[in-house]
Formats: sequence, structure tokens, C-alpha cells
Amino acid sequence: MRVEAEVEIVGTAKADVRLTLGYIPPVDCATLIVARDNGFARHEGLALSLVKETSWANIRDRVMLGQFDAAHMLGRLPIAATLGIGHPPAPMIAPFSLGLGGDAITVSSELFAHIEGAPEGPAEMGRALAQAIARRRRQDAAPLTFGVVHAFSGHNYEHRYWLAAAGVDPDRDARIAVLPPPLMVQALAEGHVDGFCVGELWNSLAVEAGLGVILVTKASIWKHGPEKMLGLRADFAERQPEALAALLRAMHRAAEWAGRADNHDELAGMLATPDCLNTSAEIVLRALSGRLVRKAGEAPQATPDFLVFHASAANFPWESHALWFYSQMARWRQVAFSSAEVDTVRRVYRPDLYRAALAGIGVDLPRANAKVEGALTRPTPVASRLGAVVLGPDGFFDGRLFAPDRIEAYIASFNPA
Repeated sequence: MRVEAEVEIVGTAKADVRLTLGYIPPVDCATLIVARDNGFARHEGLALSLVKETSWANIRDRVMLGQFDAAHMLGRLPIAATLGIGHPPAPMIAPFSLGLGGDAITVSSELFAHIEGAPEGPAEMGRALAQAIARRRRQDAAPLTFGVVHAFSGHNYEHRYWLAAAGVDPDRDARIAVLPPPLMVQALAEGHVDGFCVGELWNSLAVEAGLGVILVTKASIWKHGPEKMLGLRADFAERQPEALAALLRAMHRAAEWAGRADNHDELAGMLATPDCLNTSAEIVLRALSGRLVRKAGEAPQATPDFLVFHASAANFPWESHALWFYSQMARWRQVAFSSAEVDTVRRVYRPDLYRAALAGIGVDLPRANAKVEGALTRPTPVASRLGAVVLGPDGFFDGRLFAPDRIEAYIASFNPA
């Protein structure tokens, strides 16, 4: 297997267990970096070796092959790997969410010039883009091409969800191409794509270079929607349960630290280094603070909860998140809906392992494994045996709700007979 541009960062502390974790350098890899560099892993008896990769396909393959014990992973990849879509089944689990939000949809400056009115809000911006696409179709112009980081990525699903809600068929009216995140800005510069959906920092780098304009963020499409997970082979949890529990506790403490605003300047400096994100701390701080520059020369705009590392139960592996992703796989014909597969998918996200690891350290833990997604319109306390977990708001921009016990009806609602 070919591995490109690999950079290995090895912890120096003495520890009982050494683990190798893979990651891709959007800003949401922060929890792994903090767990190693701020001593949270060392406190749990772990020495973490972090290996930087260039594509999510490489991350998946190296977890499957056992080269990585765990990885910063697209939350949908453990599901696809377990179902064996496109390859033999490789059972994986996702016992820890690395955060909420963090993505955005950026288009080329040239395309933005043809979006009339530069409206505010995801619904209005979607309609304006749909009108631009319709004008291109009347002129017999080639369909627009949008980049996403993987076919089984939240980027693909949220981009399709947004386009479809605006009346754009992503498979008929546009082209969706898969590109590794580090190549997104170059592809935009060379005209290979007209836009992309990717995690920060790549959107801000396109803006900074004068190549693109940020249209909408994930936080505006699905408020508090999940993004990356800690993914690993299912048999690792069986072989090394104590090491996994220690890793989850270290990640919990690292996410809590990364989520505090008074640590963001320090965190931006940690992530900006050449052996991590290799950019300026100022660019990284845009994502951490949620103050994004949408267009070159404009002032930063506040985007509340753009990237959430810890608050609002951000680290809890909700089964309903996994099931929503499965609903999108079925909606876009990547899989044929199956009630048996629903049960399999439900077992990929592991709130039981999360609870078991954190039960003894005074953490508020939701009692439920799933919830109705999109139902919370304001912050809502959820009872736990230790107190209250504050969730939400988590609404979809079009007002739809996803009930995890009615998946088939939900899928059918997008294509009424």
C-alpha cells in the first residue's frame, strides 16, 4: 500500500502501553494532539504515537490492517467498513466523538460572482445557488463540480442534503468528486472543482488566497451535527479493553481542555506547527473561535458553535448519529435499506464503552443511547445519574426531524410516491 507524505510524531514519556493513532490535519484533529502533548495520555499510562496521513481512505485501510490502533476518522467510515461496502466487511467501532461541526461549503470566487444577491442563511443561499445552476443548464454549460473528502463522509451527505433541499439534484445537476483534504485548495485554484465541502482549515486557506468564498457552514445546515470519531477495529476493544478505556479518558480530558476558550490561543499555536497543520496560528484560531472570514477583505463573522470539542455532550457516541448517516447512505443509493443492517449500524457507535470508561471520574453521562435528531430548538438539560447533561440546539436548517426508530419512513419522505 502506498503511503504519501507521512509525518510521525512520537511521544517521549515512559508509559505502560504504546498506541499508534492516525490522523488527517483539519483543525478537528486537536483532541489527539492535546491528549499527547498536554500529558493527558501519559496520565493514563499511555504513550501515543501520532501519524499524519493524507487521505481518509489511507486512514481506513491502515486501521483495517492493524497498522493504527485507532484513528481520527470520518464518523461514517466505521459504518461503511463494518457493512463491507466496496470491500469485505471489517468490523469497526466508534466509542468517542471528536466534536461537532467544523465543516463549511466554499465556492470559487468566479462562481460566487454569479450567485445573485449574496443572501444570508443556508436556505436563501441554497436557493440562490440553485438559480445559478439553472441558468447554467439553460446555457448548456457543464455541470458544476464540487469536491468532498470521501464518498462516506459527512461532507458528502451534508452537501447533498443542502443542495437537495434547495431543489438541486446532486447527481443530475452537479458532479460530486472525491479529493483528499490537502488537495482541495489546489483543485479550486486550477479549476478542477467549482467548490468543496471540507473541514477547516481548508476553507479559510481558500479565502485567504482570494480563491474562494465560504457560503454556508455545517453548523448552519445541522446545528451541533457530528463530524469525526475515534475509530478502531472491533477486536481491539476485545483484546485491550483497559487500554481503550484509558484512551477514552485521556481523550475526554483533552477535549475538555481544547473546548475552553481561554486555551484557544495556546491550542492554535500547537496545531499550526509544521509537523501538524503547517499554517499560521491566526488561520487556526478562526475555526477555534468561530470567527470566520467568509470572503477576502471582509471582517470576520461570528459563527456560534462552529466547532464544538466538548460542550453539549459533543463526545458522546449517539447511536442516532450513526443511524442518520445510514439513512443518508440509503437515500443516496450507496446501500439498499435493510432492517438487519440497522441493527448492525447501531452497534458500531458504542455508548456502553464510553460510559464504562468515564463512569468513575465524575462525568455527566446521558442515560439514553439515541435521541430524535433535530428536535432540540434550545439548550435542553437531559437527566443523568450524576446530574444533567445540557444538549442542543441541534436543528436541521429545513426543520426536518430524524426519529431513529422510523428510518425507513424518513428515507421515503425525501422521495414521495
